[in-house]
Amino acid sequence: MAKKLPPETKISTTNEEQILVRNKDLVHELIGKVSFTEMFFLHLMQRMPSEGELAVFDSVLVTLMEHGLTPSAIATRLTIMSAPESVQGAISAGLQGIGSGLVGTMEGMAKNLQDIMEADERIEAICLQIATSYKKSKQAIPGFGHPFHKPDDPRTPRLFEIALNAGVKGQYIEIVTQLSKAVDEVYGKHLTINAKGAIAVVLSEIGVPWDVMRGIAVVTRSAGLLGHIREEREHPIAPFIYSHIEKTVPYTGERKLDEK
Repeated sequence: MAKKLPPETKISTTNEEQILVRNKDLVHELIGKVSFTEMFFLHLMQRMPSEGELAVFDSVLVTLMEHGLTPSAIATRLTIMSAPESVQGAISAGLQGIGSGLVGTMEGMAKNLQDIMEADERIEAICLQIATSYKKSKQAIPGFGHPFHKPDDPRTPRLFEIALNAGVKGQYIEIVTQLSKAVDEVYGKHLTINAKGAIAVVLSEIGVPWDVMRGIAVVTRSAGLLGHIREEREHPIAPFIYSHIEKTVPYTGERKLDEK
């Protein structure tokens, strides 16, 4: 039976004259002294980032912010059309689409990589086991493949370059290279390591646990979706999306409308 822990928090406390966040004075040590990326890292990892970690973390936030008219952006635009007063509702609608199909796949990749790192078996053998398991189950293997970027996702080598230049050990980059070879062998074709897969790799390199990685995407995608809201207000396309569906998706029910 798990030991019951007393209720406590190490995140923040305040009195009439001072606010502490992660053991730092908010007014005198954080505001105007650190960037948003540094503050985000401090809050998540409970320590200030090194220069190299900051470069990696910042590159991830930039990469994840915008992906065009994806389902999440469309959901946000349609929601702000329906409820123009609800910015938070529109962003929330878009964030609901961050899952195992899009964006959230990086946590699946990271878990695979971190499991390989902890395994006693030879890396080549366990990589083949993982690739074979996904193919047999007919599930998409997290972090691999892309509908547009072929043969390779251009963001991936750039993220690896930034991480290596920042001084990471490169152990997860070596593992994903082996996993990529196994995937290509098992699937009989080349599947690119996509941006989400690369992000899983570089975040693992700086010690971010796999089970909070989707949350990082939620934070930076919120900023991206806010950009879509502003554009939607200036140059609406949601009415076109709505009317296009009305015109192009036929009704096929047995009962027909009464003729006039």
